[in-house]
Amino acid sequence: MSSLIHLVLSLILTAIPVPAAQQVAPAAVVCVLSCDTLDPSRAQQDTFPVPDEVVNGRQVRLHVSDADGMAWGSIDRGVTGDSVWLDRSWDGGASWEGLLGKASIPGAWTGTRTLMYNVTDPGKHRRGLLRACGDAAGVTCTQWIHPTVCDVTCDGSTQANGDTRPVPPTTLYGRTIRLHVDANAMAWGTIESGAQGDEIWLDRSWDAGTTWAGGSSLGRTPVAAGASTGRTVLFATRDPRGRHYGGAVRACGREAGHQEGSCTAWARPAPARAQAAADALLYSYDPYPGWWPSSWWNSAATLTAVIDHAKSTGDRRYDWVIARTFDRNRGTFPAGERSSDAIEGNFASRAIDDSAWWGLAWVAAYDHTGDPRYLTMATTIAAYVHQYWDTGSCGGGVWWDRERTYKNAVTSGLYLRLAASVHRRTPGDSVWLQRARTAADWYLASGMINSSGLVNDGLTRDCRNNGQTVWTYNQGLAIGGLVEVWRATNEPRLLDEARRLADAAVTGPVLTRNGVLTESCDVGQNSCDDNQKQFKGIFMRFLADLASATNSGPYRDYARRQADSLWTSDRDPLNRIGQRWAGGTPNQSDWRTQASGLGALTAAS
Repeated sequence: MSSLIHLVLSLILTAIPVPAAQQVAPAAVVCVLSCDTLDPSRAQQDTFPVPDEVVNGRQVRLHVSDADGMAWGSIDRGVTGDSVWLDRSWDGGASWEGLLGKASIPGAWTGTRTLMYNVTDPGKHRRGLLRACGDAAGVTCTQWIHPTVCDVTCDGSTQANGDTRPVPPTTLYGRTIRLHVDANAMAWGTIESGAQGDEIWLDRSWDAGTTWAGGSSLGRTPVAAGASTGRTVLFATRDPRGRHYGGAVRACGREAGHQEGSCTAWARPAPARAQAAADALLYSYDPYPGWWPSSWWNSAATLTAVIDHAKSTGDRRYDWVIARTFDRNRGTFPAGERSSDAIEGNFASRAIDDSAWWGLAWVAAYDHTGDPRYLTMATTIAAYVHQYWDTGSCGGGVWWDRERTYKNAVTSGLYLRLAASVHRRTPGDSVWLQRARTAADWYLASGMINSSGLVNDGLTRDCRNNGQTVWTYNQGLAIGGLVEVWRATNEPRLLDEARRLADAAVTGPVLTRNGVLTESCDVGQNSCDDNQKQFKGIFMRFLADLASATNSGPYRDYARRQADSLWTSDRDPLNRIGQRWAGGTPNQSDWRTQASGLGALTAAS
């Protein structure tokens, strides 16, 4: 009887907004693509996904623009003083922020509307529901949107596309509780060796298992009379409409005679390796500023890794991320907001290499989308970088910074790749072709490549190899730059040099140890800094490019070996990839190491 009373009370509370004193704390402003309180005249869409409600002849309507991720409410056929507002819930409708944007019909009008509010909050990993409510001598509310999560298929589907088990089962009083996922990232739970009245359900979390409000006891199913097993329906773990990726799930069960339950570990589905890594990486993307906070060049290299994955699979689900990053970051920013340096517009700053990383990102974006604005930006950035090509020092090369303090491998390697890339995508160009040729000749003669075929960090003031660390990304940029200039010129010697550099890296022992690509800071108790965490994935990007250009089986085998190692030894159940691809401790993990791992998995796909 107590359960029935609880259900009735829940339905009543869901249908009628509670007084302000009983509602949750006042709503904090949510910003996704826009911030709360955007004017509806700026909406990209106007759809009506739930039925209107009528109260005393007044029409209460919920308007939704999925393109904006926002909604607003309206009331019509009313009189002065009638009002409309929105409720927003972060826990599946159990509680809500009420009276959002409350607006009353002014004198002589018959209707009004609220401002727009975000339906969901991917930046803070909260999945929201929203409804419109009206008061016209009585209160009514529309249904919530969107209680059902839909990806390839929707919550509640029953047909699985495959069956993998990402985490070990748990046991309880002789029962076995398992989590299952399929190739569409749908999840379900089973209970085995049970009896009538035992239960199985899923929990779903959008914040990596920290909370699961609104996702508790999904698909709760009892074992039927005469049966020993039970199974839930399927639930989605990605919410493209709400821009949530990498949702986590676990299976939970209860034996009929006891109240306590037991749950498996949390897991993110991994229908394909690179897709799983990309989902986990997008979890860290903040759509309002449009980057991965808070590292400027790393965000450019990370976006490139996402684009490379999308190109390799034909997946268009992240195209909005490309456009969002471009639109939100092409302007100016004071020092400390995006970088320690001021960003001066068109991705330029005093750090010449940072600008060039963005140039390569927009080349990749152009190749994937065909949108000419990306190529225009890449060309603009290349022209900016070219200003720091200086034959008065060491006969050429690009300065690392505007103060002209250092000529190093990263900046010259970036310029080499970028100049050749712009030429190959610009019909009738001859200027960038000559610059790319000159850059390749200078690079090979510069002395930065040592006698072992490895690229040291840069040159001394008197133009000698400085003997500093051989970093994987410098080796990769040299390979990638030479491959792109070879494509532009068809000069075999350039491809031969790229092979020589690749062979020096993959056969070790400096960059490859026990068959696994290894940064010097991976070894022992050393720890890679935020820049170095991302280097290996950049190397793998350009090794894959060389493998494609040469149809090399050994390079492809090497790429597969890296992917296998990091997948089996350097990944947790949420598909988070660490710094050390061979595993071991200490092993840092964040979005930079994730982007690096995605680069390796894409290279092997």
